[in-house]
Amino acid sequence: MHVVATAGHVDHGKSTLVRALTGMEPDRWAEEKRRGMTIDLGYAWTTLPTGETLALVDVPGHQRFVPNMLAGVGPVPAVLLVVAADEGWSRQTQEHVDALRAFGVRDGVLVVTRADLGDGSLAVEEARDRLSGTPLSGLEAVVTSAPTGAGIPELRQALGRLAARLPKPAPTPRARLWIDRVFTVRGAGTVVTGTLGAGTLARGDELLLWSSRRPVRVRQLQSLGESVDRAEAVARVAVNLRGLDRDHVRRGDALVAPGWWAGAREFDARVNWLADCRSGELILHAGSAALPVRVRRLGDGTARIRAEHDLPIDVGERALLRDPGQRRIAAGLVVLDTDPPPLARRGAAARRHADLARRPDRPDAAAEIARRGAVRRAALTSSGHLAPDREAPPGTDEVAGWLVDVAWWRHRRELLATAVREWAAGHPLTPALPRETALRLTGLPDTALLDAAADGLGMVRDGSGLREANVRPLLSDRAQGALDTLCARLHGDPFGAPGQPELVELGLTTPHLRAAVDRGLLFRVEQGVYVHPDAVRLALARLAALPQPFTLSAGRRTLGTSRRVAVPLFELLDRLGHTRSTPDGLRRLVASGDATP
Repeated sequence: MHVVATAGHVDHGKSTLVRALTGMEPDRWAEEKRRGMTIDLGYAWTTLPTGETLALVDVPGHQRFVPNMLAGVGPVPAVLLVVAADEGWSRQTQEHVDALRAFGVRDGVLVVTRADLGDGSLAVEEARDRLSGTPLSGLEAVVTSAPTGAGIPELRQALGRLAARLPKPAPTPRARLWIDRVFTVRGAGTVVTGTLGAGTLARGDELLLWSSRRPVRVRQLQSLGESVDRAEAVARVAVNLRGLDRDHVRRGDALVAPGWWAGAREFDARVNWLADCRSGELILHAGSAALPVRVRRLGDGTARIRAEHDLPIDVGERALLRDPGQRRIAAGLVVLDTDPPPLARRGAAARRHADLARRPDRPDAAAEIARRGAVRRAALTSSGHLAPDREAPPGTDEVAGWLVDVAWWRHRRELLATAVREWAAGHPLTPALPRETALRLTGLPDTALLDAAADGLGMVRDGSGLREANVRPLLSDRAQGALDTLCARLHGDPFGAPGQPELVELGLTTPHLRAAVDRGLLFRVEQGVYVHPDAVRLALARLAALPQPFTLSAGRRTLGTSRRVAVPLFELLDRLGHTRSTPDGLRRLVASGDATP
């Protein structure tokens, strides 16, 4: 299926043309039929001579209903641009063309209608002059008269050629349906319709209603009036949603595949201004959505857009800005960054503009990775830079869920190696570089990358720091002598942990004790409690001689130690699975086969 929207001035015969092509009535409301003027979006479809199906979104042409027109045109890839032979190019024709340019629509068919009332060739010539220099300048033109049927067969042939040119979207799990109509069917519940621009929908799928992030399930699915089990983009679809009240969804909302869209409330864009707007408050039209935004110009042709709420949009997507006061299209834009940095420092806006001005309109994963150094794969996927099943681009590697630029990653590893060596040289007692310091010195954005870099360099994770495997804490002769004295005493009294006064008298500080633990000279039970390095094995051997279960006091006496040492030691044995507490507050040893960590 291919989806095409009409465009053109009011009363130039768009709906009449759709009826002639499809045999269907696009106007749905009684007022539209009474006034003979399209007010809201209409839908019809036909089978082309090539056998392909063409769905038509018929939009209103009156200036008062431009927001409705934009909701219909936003999600479609091509246009049926209508100009009446007896009136020629008109005001809304131009505004609709400006909208099409802003949305990035580059293909379609130029149709001159009412050739029975005017000179069709003159209308074609005028339209080509008006379209000169725009992406729509090369549209194939067909002159028609719906009442007489003249040109309708030729138009159907032209639409067949258009359908053959339109690219088919690449398969993706990132389904997104912009909603342009909501209604209720008795016995079925809430139904939404829209143009499925990306991904696939199937009966039974769970989706997210974007505005509320509410999970909804596809109860029934229709395309072109027929029930289907599955619909692939691009397609016009109607979705019956289970468990959703009509009041909870509206035009401009979207249904998206869970987990694939990050959304953006603030983003940077390349902006092509079509009108001089003094106010920074405009209306953003993206897909079928229309919402207030504030626009901050960063430089000539770039801006930061802050919306009233977030939208499921990708880098490279096109949208437009409309001035509600002047009732005119102010600009077209291309989204360049959906996760922009803050502009807090002086000159930040100018620097940001210079960066954005160099970026391409289309998302480029390799360029984004090179610019940032490292980007989470999920972030690249949710921003539209990288297809979900795409391998890492050339010049990049995948590390711990991040895609990293090869040169950047090599430099960060070199920085880490240097930082670890310099820290060890300056801190011989505590040679492990703290992880927080390592992140700051290397510029690595995540501890997972830090660990991966350390592992690749053969480093040891020592507590909360990193050190080279062959580097150990260095002790002075005085500190080594004090430790020798303490270790000799613990050899005869393994659970006689020295108190703080004794440690002060020996001149042993926390770094000295940490170094002794690292060397296997002491065993740390908890902060301030250091015992014989083989304390756990010795404790289990002594406790095995006690009747089971035993009290804390009995265990303490058997170990020949104080309560200060016994309490944390038994808690440690519990955590290690060597002992287990009973409901009455006693403990018993656990057989090795029964131990559970």
